Amino acid sequence: MLMAGAMALSASFASPAIQAAEPVKIGMITTLSGGGASLGIDIRDGFMLGLKMKDGKLGGVETQVIEVDDARKVENAKQIATRMIKQDDVDIVTGIVWSNLAMAVVPSVTRAGKFYISPNAGPSALAGKKCHENYFNVAWQNDNLHEAAGQYVTDKGLKNVYLMAPNYPAGKDAIAGFKRFYKGNVAGEVYTKLGQVDYAAELANLRAAKPDAVYFFLPGGMGINFVKQYSQAGLSADTPLFGPAFSFDEGILKAVGDAAIGVYNTSQWNKDIDNPANASFVKAFKEAYGRSPSLYASQGYDAALLIDSAIASVGGDLSDDDKFRNALRKAEFESVRGNFKFGSNQHPVQDIYVRIVHKDGDTVTNKIVSKVFTAHQDAYATECKL
Repeated sequence: MLMAGAMALSASFASPAIQAAEPVKIGMITTLSGGGASLGIDIRDGFMLGLKMKDGKLGGVETQVIEVDDARKVENAKQIATRMIKQDDVDIVTGIVWSNLAMAVVPSVTRAGKFYISPNAGPSALAGKKCHENYFNVAWQNDNLHEAAGQYVTDKGLKNVYLMAPNYPAGKDAIAGFKRFYKGNVAGEVYTKLGQVDYAAELANLRAAKPDAVYFFLPGGMGINFVKQYSQAGLSADTPLFGPAFSFDEGILKAVGDAAIGVYNTSQWNKDIDNPANASFVKAFKEAYGRSPSLYASQGYDAALLIDSAIASVGGDLSDDDKFRNALRKAEFESVRGNFKFGSNQHPVQDIYVRIVHKDGDTVTNKIVSKVFTAHQDAYATECKL
């Protein structure tokens, strides 16, 4: 585990009430090394950009971010969370990329009376029966983008689809979400090892199944390896590939290159969504980091803006949990994705799009093709008793 740093910044102008407020401490547990590090780095960079654009003060209050690398290991994440709660006395925890880490950490954070704001992982259990009043997800519920893909593939008239995902909570949610809206036959349903890099055996079995199409969810380096190997195996010409945005974000596309061109993927965000907040974010991110923002960066940024709006709403005073919780629920910020509100289980109700990977000059990137869902609510909200 690496203590990557802490940041405490101040702004020049604030109301007397907010100036008197205690500094806000935010613990960021995310993946900054090893497999999947690019996802955590993007979340971290998006969040810190949001803080920078608020002059270093969320809600007008001096803000300290304690940032620690979990290296995508459950035990690391649990130990970091315990230290942040007991020693650092953070007010809010955020940053976790992976659903298995979220399942291990979020309950302990909320039991301790702290708030957890998820910028990514949205396992079904935390959206349903194990929801908690102090847990908010600003990204999605895990199934959402896969549900949209299931609907889109059905609309395309594909009748026999092969399914692949890693064997961990988000992988199970992915396949469940796809099948919830897909109306055709499942040619095969395969769960791979988390972190797997060689898919030769899976590709051989896939070829033998002769599906109409393949839907897969393999985030980070897993997706890079799979898409390259899929193309090298010559499958792209006859068997179209579909996936969620997790497998086709900017970092992955940079690594995969032309092998991804023509693939359709679902997302609640893209850099070409036309609203002032998104235009400002995309421009500022490129200027700050010298690269285009990814989906993960947009979620980190929105997480910072959500916290900013809630702290401002309570005048910088986080001592009343009920007031702060209600301020978070209102979600009074301009999301980069456009329309955004929380459902009854404190997960997003939002529009979801289908994108296509294309070449813009020398850059392989995404563009929105159409909207699949409008104001989509996840399937687990009815199980949450908040």
